[in-house]
Amino acid sequence: KRCARVRAGLLEIAHRLVETQARRESFEVQPLPDAGAEGRAFDAQFPFAPTADQETTFAAVADDLASRIPMDRLVCGDVGFGKTEVAMRAAHTAILGGKQVAILVPTTVLCQQHLRSFNERFSGVGARIEALSRLGSSAQSQNIARGLASGAVDIVIGTHKLLGATVRYKDLGLLIIDEEQRFGVRHKERIKEICRGVNVLTMTATPIPRTLQLAMVGARALSVIETPPPARHAVRTMVCRYEDGMVRDAIRRELERGGQVFFLHNRVADLDGVAAHLASLVPEALISVAHGQMAAERADAAMVRFVRGEANVLICTTIIESGLDIPNANTILVHRADRFGLAQLHQIRGRVGRRRERGYCYLLLRQDEDLLHDDARRRLDALRRLTELGSGMRIAREDLDIRGAGNLIGADQSGHIEAIGLEFYSELLAEAIARVKGGDINRLDHVDIRIGKRALIPTAFMPDAAERISLYDRLGRAADDPEIEAIDEELVDRYGALPGEIDALLDTARARWRAGAAGICEVVARTSSEKGSPPVTIAVTFDAERSALNPAALVAWIEAQNDSAKLTASGRLVWRPSGLTLDQCHQDPALLTIRLTEMMRGLRQVH
Repeated sequence: KRCARVRAGLLEIAHRLVETQARRESFEVQPLPDAGAEGRAFDAQFPFAPTADQETTFAAVADDLASRIPMDRLVCGDVGFGKTEVAMRAAHTAILGGKQVAILVPTTVLCQQHLRSFNERFSGVGARIEALSRLGSSAQSQNIARGLASGAVDIVIGTHKLLGATVRYKDLGLLIIDEEQRFGVRHKERIKEICRGVNVLTMTATPIPRTLQLAMVGARALSVIETPPPARHAVRTMVCRYEDGMVRDAIRRELERGGQVFFLHNRVADLDGVAAHLASLVPEALISVAHGQMAAERADAAMVRFVRGEANVLICTTIIESGLDIPNANTILVHRADRFGLAQLHQIRGRVGRRRERGYCYLLLRQDEDLLHDDARRRLDALRRLTELGSGMRIAREDLDIRGAGNLIGADQSGHIEAIGLEFYSELLAEAIARVKGGDINRLDHVDIRIGKRALIPTAFMPDAAERISLYDRLGRAADDPEIEAIDEELVDRYGALPGEIDALLDTARARWRAGAAGICEVVARTSSEKGSPPVTIAVTFDAERSALNPAALVAWIEAQNDSAKLTASGRLVWRPSGLTLDQCHQDPALLTIRLTEMMRGLRQVH
């Protein structure tokens, strides 16, 4: 019942997804071809050797920009893995093509950091680059807005102010969204209005579940940068109860090696008290405090003190979550880590260990850790397990499994994943999209196969019930022979010779995916009641929802079987393979599968 309910809901989502995608692809944009010698000279300024993943992503973005269909690409990569270089190369291609570029970021800190980076990199290009955020005066903002409208400003980097109704562009060709997970649904609806007929490049370390799901079902192009830069170390992550002694030791260890420390406490009202307490624990520490409710000048001054090394402990809120790059800060302590989301914790952890020094992340819990909510426990366990470099996408998938994707369209954040699980949900959504597009749908869950043999996993062979269920599930979803052969080899490797019941189960799986591909919902192999060695009869029933049969081709196939096949009045196709008897099937169990394969191949062409 749950499956039917989810399937019905997904059809509407699929229709809207396909319509949105088709509407986007109906726009044409000016192709932005390779920038030639100028582009190569700009690329050569990159101070590092690009990784293989970066090279692949550069090429994919260049191909997108050279197309007449607007780009909509999601680039996923952990902090420090080179996403900004992808953005810079795309922006350079756009401005050489006479287009403007807008870069949307979630915080003023990241806005200023990008402004410095882009000004430095584009110094020889002659592009005018401006920043639009709360740090600028009203007169400066108005001047930038006029420059955008007239085309005098080539690249604008801004926070939510870029989404204001008064911001107009003369010829916007590329919108880059950095740290996409920090923008809410309403912001994204406004972004959709801006990016009609515009190339869009979205960058994130941990895409929100909705975005990841859109990429997984093919509604958005996806590039993943998983290869870490050379000499980077994974951040060591500890989940522990808060204790003064442990906090004091962690801070002192970092200070003794000449480093700096973040202490993240996400309640503004408590920050001064936390600062006083830490000052008493570690009197030698030079402490600075920063949070988003401070006046802009005070917050910036606190951050500048820390960046310059005039303070070595920064007590802060999540103001540091996005984009902050302080190579000397390599220990972070997160107080009440159970209150943060999984992707958010991964972003926060990414503030340390960004160069050659090993980074340390302490996720601190209350003393009564046993009272943690189950979801909080799963999040922290995922962070503890997934510590290797490049694990952002795996963390995003875990987050998708825990939180669900939402309904992908509109503002509703709770979807169907919780009801049926991530993998099955993904299959049903892909099926719904294929149906709306008129593509081929292989609905294996609706295919019933009975081949006249006991097809099951004997309890004596595999006593663990969970293991048996898992194997049934894998075989029920196997969609090609290589997948089934891999399961077969795995079983033989683990258990040795397989009993006949499992061989029959594997045969059933081979027949099932072929039947699904041919639009069949039921296959029954049985023996006739004639005396002697009874011949085998195979009867198939076609799926009424997938009636894309070619009647002329079906008639031609039946005629080619020399009276061994017929179509009944109820629409079932009955086939009695010549020379195939039950005795032969018992002597050579593969014979029935071979003849079934032969039949399905013919019917797939008919379908």
